Amino acid sequence: MKQYLDLLKNILENGNQRPDRTGTGTRSLFAPQLRFDLTEGFPAVTTKKLAWKSVVSELLWFIEGSGDEFRLKEILHGDRQSKKSTIWTENANADYWINKRMKRHPGDLGRIYGVQWRKWRKPVIRINKVVLQNHDQLLELIEGIKSDPYGRRHIITAWNPGELDLMALPPCHMMAQFYVNNGRLSCQMYQRSADMFIGVPFNIASYALFTHMIAQVCELEVDELVLTFGDAHIYENHIEQVKEQLSRDPLPLPALKLNPDVELITDFEMSDIELIGYESHSTIKAPMAV
Repeated sequence: MKQYLDLLKNILENGNQRPDRTGTGTRSLFAPQLRFDLTEGFPAVTTKKLAWKSVVSELLWFIEGSGDEFRLKEILHGDRQSKKSTIWTENANADYWINKRMKRHPGDLGRIYGVQWRKWRKPVIRINKVVLQNHDQLLELIEGIKSDPYGRRHIITAWNPGELDLMALPPCHMMAQFYVNNGRLSCQMYQRSADMFIGVPFNIASYALFTHMIAQVCELEVDELVLTFGDAHIYENHIEQVKEQLSRDPLPLPALKLNPDVELITDFEMSDIELIGYESHSTIKAPMAV
């Protein structure tokens, strides 16, 4: 994870000071990139503790196509009515979202990531009129990788311009493209807005896991994970936490173990996914900008 720490340091020392939507203020660089060789270990941050179960549960929630925070609680905590929070709790309860008319019920986050992955609204002409039909990008992606591995259309996106107002939070990690070469699968993810201290370590782990899962169900090995950022920033109220993180020495990377019996992407459960040999420094707490 040295490349991640090097980018943190670069933004801290050379970032542009900019205002932002939350009113917090950031130090920011435009269009940096990180590359991880997934054959060398699983890219889990070790200079602070990674919320691994939250990473896994959110990805499974996306794969289900859900936008219901109560369902995320059920996956993570085993109880839809749990009083424990998720990484989406603050967004679900934010005033700007609660006041929107399209919020149908408590916990509803709208047409966010997983909903777009599995239920993209596609116009279809039927008997001289246009109707909207759900389009499953995820299953189409996997079928495309299997049937045409060298294709250049292995893309999944959550950025739907016509439905941004129907989301509690427009997608930060908005698109991923997959690439097969010599039986190995790589992924490039584009992230328009990258919270380098809180969000990006989570995103790295999530897309590394996603790549491993897709590789398994497509009978491929993993190769490389590439993250391309738009606005890569450190919030001003995370500066001291970043300095503390940079003072710590990275530890060896863990390994990922998936249940080899799982053949469908939709069949993975929490118990099928295990991080082996993960050791880290202690948690560094910081407020999330909403």
